[in-house]
Amino acid sequence: MEIEEFSMYIILHAGDAKSLMYEALQNARNGAFEQTESKMNQASLELLKAHKFQTKFIHEDAKFNLERLPVLLIHAQDHLMTVMAEKNLIEELIMMYRKQHQLEEKIELVVEKIGGL
Repeated sequence: MEIEEFSMYIILHAGDAKSLMYEALQNARNGAFEQTESKMNQASLELLKAHKFQTKFIHEDAKFNLERLPVLLIHAQDHLMTVMAEKNLIEELIMMYRKQHQLEEKIELVVEKIGGL
């Protein structure tokens, strides 16, 4: 496989993961946590695919001692690492939305009880 193909597959799967993660974040913002988990699981699978292409490229490089690294590959690596970092932040934001949602539900229960007195 050509370096450019490895690069494009890394970009493709990392990009798909990023889109899924932001959909998950939107779902979390709206309190749809089942969809959030599903999207994050799909995103993790896409990142795994990207990582496998990255690993395969590293093995190819070690085997054939490739001499040139095109800008596209550098971009692909940068894109993958950025998406992986975003995943960590999005997971934290989802946790915060989940806690916020739980607190809002508790507040609603308290207000209902107080209002019922």
